[in-house]
Amino acid sequence: MSYFFITTLQAFLCVALLCGVNWSHRQATLRPLVWNFALALAGGMWTGLHLTGSQPLQLGLVGAEILLLLLFLLTCSRSAPRLGYFWQAVLIIGAARRWVQDPNLGAITSTHVLNTDLLLNITALTLAFALLILAAVLAAMLLRRLSWTRWPLALLLVVLLLLPISGDLLLLLMKLQVMPLTKVLLSFVAHVTNNASLFNWAGALLLLLLAAGWWPTLRARRREVAVTSGPVARRLACARYLGARRLLLTTLCCALIIAAGQGYWDQVASQPPRLSEAQPVTLAADGQVHIPLDQVRDGKLHRFVWIADDGKAVRFFVINRYPDRMRPGVVFDACLLCGDQGYVMEGNQVICVACGVHIFIPSIGKAGGCNPVPIDGWQTSEHELTIPQAALAAGANYFSTVVTLKVTDPVNGASLTNVQAEYKYSYAGKTWFFASEANYNRFRATPEQFVPGGKEE
Repeated sequence: MSYFFITTLQAFLCVALLCGVNWSHRQATLRPLVWNFALALAGGMWTGLHLTGSQPLQLGLVGAEILLLLLFLLTCSRSAPRLGYFWQAVLIIGAARRWVQDPNLGAITSTHVLNTDLLLNITALTLAFALLILAAVLAAMLLRRLSWTRWPLALLLVVLLLLPISGDLLLLLMKLQVMPLTKVLLSFVAHVTNNASLFNWAGALLLLLLAAGWWPTLRARRREVAVTSGPVARRLACARYLGARRLLLTTLCCALIIAAGQGYWDQVASQPPRLSEAQPVTLAADGQVHIPLDQVRDGKLHRFVWIADDGKAVRFFVINRYPDRMRPGVVFDACLLCGDQGYVMEGNQVICVACGVHIFIPSIGKAGGCNPVPIDGWQTSEHELTIPQAALAAGANYFSTVVTLKVTDPVNGASLTNVQAEYKYSYAGKTWFFASEANYNRFRATPEQFVPGGKEE
């Protein structure tokens, strides 16, 4: 499911349904309707790209959007066609202005030539706008037949559009110090400006409600076919029934496509790649981790995890960087730029989960950029790879996951867990945990009393 398909629906679906409300009681011709749409879309995109100046200017634009939406509600019952063209242009300009400000739209293509990615992304945009036009037409057709739903639907759609706009208004007022910066206001702004998926779910639901409102009419026309006797009258009744059924089924399909697309995006397509399970490793008697070379010779990413004595889970992976000879890359599953979200292998590509950068496999093991952090001090023999404890412990600060371990207070022998202990101290190459501050202080004063033969680090 394409990002561009979903975000285009999110930006324009409520506006498309409002356009359906706009034309449900007005007459329009196709050519001026198409030109109005194209020019408004271009004008909105130009506005979004070029009118990005000062905060007072942005405040003026947001305030104008709010006033125009409220004015639309006041005039939506009038039937003048020119007013319909005006409101269609205003609604599309507002939606296009916000849509084009999405920074990810720049990823439609990464080159200046026609390639597969560009064709797929343009296709996704085309399909999205085709679905939006269909939704607007279906809404207009149903509202012509269910005129009592026109005002409630218009009110609901305007409220939905006003939610993120009001969030932008409050944020600008706080930036300009017109309103106080409070936790409640910031929470409201965050909630109403970061729920773009709500528009697709709400739009699909409104289409389903319109279809439900049309269902009694469909049943009535079916009964009309059953009771009509004359051949001509029966054919007319059948035609009316088939038209009503076609309208209902098309509306249901449109709503289901929108909901299915948003659901797939939420649950699958937008989720980051999942890390493969890390194989637990432990230190041998010589204080090193031993990994057979045959286990990592295949050129795949082999992930491991070592649990330090303080419970910190240190992930690392080994990958053979060349297909024709054994040249392992031994690195922590983290980078200095993106943290510990890790790396995945898709096909023959190693990819950073956090930023999506593709890592050149022969460069794995070298420091810099988004490359994984190298592990120092590892060695290979004829049959195995060894990593010393000190080299793994050096990477503990790159990771945030802590495993719960049962530990013992060295002062009084009390049992506790590492995550419960408020006090800990590193001594003799190990982290010690304490049940109380008094035990912690006693240990720090004379650690050799409790750990004979130990040395201060």
